[in-house]
Amino acid sequence: MSLSWLIANLVSSLLLPPGNGLVLAVAGLFLWRLRPRLARFLVTAGVFLVTALSLGVVARALLAPLEARHPPLPPAALARLPVDAIVVLGAGRYRSPPEFGDDDVSGSGLERLRYAALERDFGVRVRWVESASADTAENARHSAGLLLPAGAQRIALVTHAWHMPRATAAFAAAGFAVTPAPTAFAAARPATPLDFVPRAPAMQQAATALHEWFGLAWYALRR
Repeated sequence: MSLSWLIANLVSSLLLPPGNGLVLAVAGLFLWRLRPRLARFLVTAGVFLVTALSLGVVARALLAPLEARHPPLPPAALARLPVDAIVVLGAGRYRSPPEFGDDDVSGSGLERLRYAALERDFGVRVRWVESASADTAENARHSAGLLLPAGAQRIALVTHAWHMPRATAAFAAAGFAVTPAPTAFAAARPATPLDFVPRAPAMQQAATALHEWFGLAWYALRR
């Protein structure tokens, strides 16, 4: 665990729910006697923000534009893709699980692997494994060091649909010609009454979407 990784995740915790709303509310409590009007505004804004970001309708509104950028590829089309390699992003680690005794693939990573397993029908074997990266940008750079010298410049990139815009940008910047192969579309399901009730899963989805939007903004600033 590097210091830069720790700092990035601490900052992320403050920008994403519920941290962003709690920061506003706590700031309001500290200012309650000095600036009561501002304090009330901050507390109200914090509560409103956390509540809004825990609604499924809000989470889906944040996810939908991300997922709409790259449509799904049907399995039958995968055999005809003009690519040199299929790259499956790992989605983090399940750290120190007691049932395995060592770090394992996260739940999100398993969803991506399940999609990529369709490629077994087309005779594709695992040739490279990149396990040193801490984030998507590092993954792209390290993958370039493995694949480009071997002539694998055209890739099919497998990751969650909401993560695909940022992942595509990172791998294109690393020198790849990317064919997006998104999976696990979260915003495509029909709406239900529960989407208008505050729920923890919806807040997690909203946090995921905001993380991607902040990441895209960061990539744009660094160009």
